[in-house]
Amino acid sequence: MRLYSLSVLYKGDPRARLLKAAYDVSSFSFFQRSSVQEFMTFTSQLIVERSPLGSRASVKEQEYLCHVYVRSDGLAGVVIADTEYPPRVCFTLLDKVLDEFSRQVSRVDWPSASPASVAYAALDGYLSKYQVGPRP
Repeated sequence: MRLYSLSVLYKGDPRARLLKAAYDVSSFSFFQRSSVQEFMTFTSQLIVERSPLGSRASVKEQEYLCHVYVRSDGLAGVVIADTEYPPRVCFTLLDKVLDEFSRQVSRVDWPSASPASVAYAALDGYLSKYQVGPRP
């Protein structure tokens, strides 16, 4: 069971904007890592753009399962995991991350923010904490 990506996006019109992301591409060869990361960023944006507000879905893309949650306020989260990772845990993680993000980052900044300008450092910690599944 592996998590590869955890992203927070804003579903704008017409495009989704990446606000912050964490990746674990250590299981890929050194030469594949940047293209795998680009694929995950692109896929996350595409899935958010195609998902209606207030929806949750799991989408299979190549050998990955992408879990997306788009809140009614436009804030969205995507977890990219292998197919063995439990979807329920992914959606619990997305709930927690989006709630925390919305408390720490002002809503007025979402439409214009970028990963470099957003001060939210918890994604890497969540990605590693949930890597082997939830702990009691």
